[in-house]
Amino acid sequence: MSQIRLFWKYKELSVMLLVSLSAFILFKFGPMYGLLIAFKNFRVVEGVWGSPWVGLLHFRRLFADPNFYTLFRNTMLINVYFVLIVFPAPIAFAIMLNELRHRWFQRLVQTTTYLPHFISWVIISGLFIYFLSPSMGVVNYVIQLLGFDPVFFMGEKQYLRPLLVLSMLFKELGWNSIIFFAAIAGIDPQLHEAAVMDGAKRWKRIWHITLPCLMPTVVVMLILNVGGFLNTNFEQIYNFLNPLNYDRGDVFETYVYRIGLQQFQYSYTAAIGLFKSVVGLTLVLLTNAIARKASGGEQGLW
Repeated sequence: MSQIRLFWKYKELSVMLLVSLSAFILFKFGPMYGLLIAFKNFRVVEGVWGSPWVGLLHFRRLFADPNFYTLFRNTMLINVYFVLIVFPAPIAFAIMLNELRHRWFQRLVQTTTYLPHFISWVIISGLFIYFLSPSMGVVNYVIQLLGFDPVFFMGEKQYLRPLLVLSMLFKELGWNSIIFFAAIAGIDPQLHEAAVMDGAKRWKRIWHITLPCLMPTVVVMLILNVGGFLNTNFEQIYNFLNPLNYDRGDVFETYVYRIGLQQFQYSYTAAIGLFKSVVGLTLVLLTNAIARKASGGEQGLW
């Protein structure tokens, strides 16, 4: 009864919560019904329930597929680069922004770095391809001015993964720094004032105040990033792929696009998606357990 009374007391907030909860259930839990087709030989005319069961056939086919290990390797390596480079970069960027003394310059840098987030990957990839062109690109123009031969960046596969990292930094560095910048703004200024009174210089304050106060946010964001370790940005990679660099850039998302949407093998691609989800959940649980143990139970998602 007390819960019902509390619901009516804050009925406006309760209604807002119910709307959000309903949307979450509808768009997050509702589509999980479609996971059944991973265990069926799905036929559109027969529907999900009418299609015949095949058990783990599609999963056995996935692990026996000679492309599986190439896809797994490419996906893992690209995400390792992202975790090691793209993830910590916004943290460092937010700390540097916070240390700027001129607030007008700080706002200018923030606005400038936020803008690429709102540009589509089609345009971003087109700009990179144009600037890196061996015949018209400004990068190769500078390389030739220095006396070197032009480099066909998009045609040599060893450059694909560094280009993916650079393009992701260009597009998302400023946007991803927002949450860390907000966390820094929430640090009690009295901590810095006390450190200044004790004679601590800027680097000491960053190391002993800013970074420790940021750690809970960093840990949560790291766990969420690790959970999507087998997920990659399809739009980014698809626009950078070409026949010359397929060996280094073909990932699960591009494979699912070819097999699922172009060849209509829905059950097989559903099995791939379920496999990725299970791996992601396992990594989230493992990373959260490690974070809690390393912090003495103080940090983690739960």
